[in-house]
Amino acid sequence: MTYLDEYKRWKETDLLDIDLNTELDAISCDDDAIKERFAVSLQFGTAGLRGTLGAGTNRMNIWVVRQATQGVAEWVKTQGGTQTVAISYDSRLKGWNFAREAAGVLAANGINVRIYDELMPVPALSFATRYYKCNAGIMVTASHNPAKYNGYKAYGPDGCQMTDDAVAVVYDSIQKTDVLTGAKYMPFSEGVEKGLIKFVGEDCKNGLYEAIEARQVRPGLCKSAGLKLVYSPLNGTGLVPVTHVLKDMGITDITIVPEQEYPNGYFTTCSYPNPEIYAAMEKGVELAKEVGADLMLATDPDADRVGIAMKCPDGSYELVSGNEMGVLLLDYICAGRIEKGTMPENAVAVESIVSTPLAEKVAEHYGVELRHTLTGFKWIGDQIAKLEEAGEVDRFIFGFEESYGYLAGPYVRDKDAIIGSMLICEMAAYYRSIGSSIKQRLEEIYAQYGRYLNLVDAYEFPGLSGMDKMAGIMKGLRDNVPVEFAGKKVTKVTDYLDTASTGLPKSNVLRYDLEDGSVLIVRPSGTEPKIKTYFTTSGATLEEAQAKKDALTEAIKPILA
Repeated sequence: MTYLDEYKRWKETDLLDIDLNTELDAISCDDDAIKERFAVSLQFGTAGLRGTLGAGTNRMNIWVVRQATQGVAEWVKTQGGTQTVAISYDSRLKGWNFAREAAGVLAANGINVRIYDELMPVPALSFATRYYKCNAGIMVTASHNPAKYNGYKAYGPDGCQMTDDAVAVVYDSIQKTDVLTGAKYMPFSEGVEKGLIKFVGEDCKNGLYEAIEARQVRPGLCKSAGLKLVYSPLNGTGLVPVTHVLKDMGITDITIVPEQEYPNGYFTTCSYPNPEIYAAMEKGVELAKEVGADLMLATDPDADRVGIAMKCPDGSYELVSGNEMGVLLLDYICAGRIEKGTMPENAVAVESIVSTPLAEKVAEHYGVELRHTLTGFKWIGDQIAKLEEAGEVDRFIFGFEESYGYLAGPYVRDKDAIIGSMLICEMAAYYRSIGSSIKQRLEEIYAQYGRYLNLVDAYEFPGLSGMDKMAGIMKGLRDNVPVEFAGKKVTKVTDYLDTASTGLPKSNVLRYDLEDGSVLIVRPSGTEPKIKTYFTTSGATLEEAQAKKDALTEAIKPILA
């Protein structure tokens, strides 16, 4: 069947969502638009599905969601156990619709569903999956992507994103399922009436809060520290869980950014709701200046990432990178737990291979074993699972990725902006109580261990040809191995497709160690049509480290053009 045939088939079908039929009518004379929507299908991978909302096999819509969920259902039916799947969703457009459709497919397959009765973030989904001993979990989200996107993350029974083996089975089932007619389906109301679809209980919701609050380093500190906070949920899921936990721990002076307080899938105040970028933080920073806040904090729409702007001595506010915050939290947790006598023997922290080597220095200082994993928080979850299997899960104290993802306990197996927010605020309150600040402590760390700069650039490759171009670039780097970048010799090349040399699962990542100690990593994104370049440089000053990074950027640009 050609893409035009598939277009006609969709156009002749009642698609149940008037937006879809209207879109197909509008593109009837636009072959390029039809081809872009129907020539390929959204691929279900280790990160699930993610794509632009709209009609077609290459778009996020109820039919693609039904097809994917039928694949998940077929996998679940082979697993035994409770035959249960947990579902959550964030504030994105069509989010509740997609969650409801997924529940209907699962129920029609005789699978029990536990679905949240309100939008809840990634950590809540991971927790519910574990709490109800589910076979799988589904989170409807496109994370921090712009408003035109939505997505679908699939989780295994451990609360981690699905393993490669499970994804392969799901993908195979999807390929055998006709997108319009192949999925079994039961109306949501019927599933509820038959007892196949139930809502997540208050016991589960409260269990998450209790598990997070139990990981405070200095319990009770915030009740008297007088921390003044500005917070933005960026129109996502963070408002209820984050403020719940912060108020429980004694932080009550919280000013919410009004334009970003309530769920809004259009994200009208910031086109890219990502706390990694200043545009998303700008309104919060402006408000922080107005009220004189000690700290400005923001969580992304599915509340698995958290970013901050810290107050500086001159009254200005400075954004803290994911690597800097990872190091700050590792340092704070280690020092605090040693002080309180709660540090486990042979403590373990985990970071991804693209995160800062500064964490190695901090871990070494405190006698903590630092493990390195592939990019993707499921690999940090995998390390927790290994400790759990050995009966040593209490050894895990902290894990982080440079992309603003943090976790400080084994209660979930994905990054958690709720506990990230709690620990960041507790840390800020602690430094405030001793006459210091996050900014001051960061400078002390740099003075002690050296000035490290860790930055990420991203190169977009849109359209149908984008994936082919990205594959060609990676092949070219392997076929013609660079011997230098910016005049600095490459002293070591690590290809993460070579599992024998890395000791890690296979991954499409290349790392170049340079003679001056700088590191350049090239990695295609697993969720977007982008190649990301990760830079680690160091110097006596920030300016020196920045100059080295800028030179490397110019050196790699022609290769990625």
